Amino acid sequence: MANIVTSFCCVVLAAVVVVYAQRRSQQGARIQYERIGSDVTMQCGSLDNDASATWKVNGTDVKARRREEGPRLILMEVNMSSNGLYSCFQNPDGQRRDQINLRVGLPPKEPQVTCRSNTYPKGFYCSWHLQHPTYIPTDFEVDVQHNQRPLEVTRDEVHKNRCHVKFPELFTSFPYRVNVTAVNSLGRASSAISFEESSIVKPDPPEKVVAKPVANNARRLEVTWNSPSTWPDVETFPLKYFLRYRPLIRDMWQHVELSDSTSHTITDAYAGKEYIIQLAAKDMEIGTWSDWSVAVHATPWMEEPKPITSTTESDIIPETTPGPPSAAPRVGEPTAACSTLLWSTHLLLACVLLSIM
Repeated sequence: MANIVTSFCCVVLAAVVVVYAQRRSQQGARIQYERIGSDVTMQCGSLDNDASATWKVNGTDVKARRREEGPRLILMEVNMSSNGLYSCFQNPDGQRRDQINLRVGLPPKEPQVTCRSNTYPKGFYCSWHLQHPTYIPTDFEVDVQHNQRPLEVTRDEVHKNRCHVKFPELFTSFPYRVNVTAVNSLGRASSAISFEESSIVKPDPPEKVVAKPVANNARRLEVTWNSPSTWPDVETFPLKYFLRYRPLIRDMWQHVELSDSTSHTITDAYAGKEYIIQLAAKDMEIGTWSDWSVAVHATPWMEEPKPITSTTESDIIPETTPGPPSAAPRVGEPTAACSTLLWSTHLLLACVLLSIM
């Protein structure tokens, strides 16, 4: 058992050493970015053109389609499998002369850019993404201008493809222009959008939506909510709300548009049916509606069923036929059973006398 454990530990230690050595080698290697589908030439350090070299990739022989010309290795039509750490060794002494970390990818295409203000009137944010991957590190340059003046751009600490901009002024007629450029070692591409201040105002959905039944009313539900916490000044810039609700058994929504109130009582609910309820918010004058809030469920009040009293056999009174009560026999008077017995006795004695005669 001890030998097995020792052997296992040796294998793990060897693997760790190999990984560590590879990482150390990659740290000393120079990175070479190339485009997918192209022919790639790698030069073995500063060796002369008449020198000869042997190439390895990740410590093994190079098996991809290739051509070797003196100290140069030429890979044909590289693809993602061509990525790796290439090492070259000078012949005939076998001394390593260079290491190249080959990274294969694509130049970026125009990024998709959108901007939105969910903290009006403080500012807005812009986000962007690439529709197609590049497979290599790609950075973004952002330029925002208003009235031909550049504005300060703050990159988001959490979302790497997002930036924040403060409104320099309010109720302006000059449009904003945002230009985002994607850049990597193989190329660059830009996208620009223009918009007016009012067109990008879109609050976040209402928060803490609660729906409760109304006591002693089988068709009412009371709904309450809070304005979005990201909306900085609901007093100066009030919001209006859009409420939709439906029973789970139906697909059609019912809608109610409300002013700046944060509560509403539904009065036409189906008794005993579970409802799904959502809300959206919008600035009173400008912008667009928010997304829908997280759905909540509620069922109108229902009267509790009255308890049913159970009965036992001892509680059941047998039915009787109406009629005059039977007369009780008088003392000394034979009952019907007694009369029948006496008659039978007399008949038996008569039969005995006849048989004797």
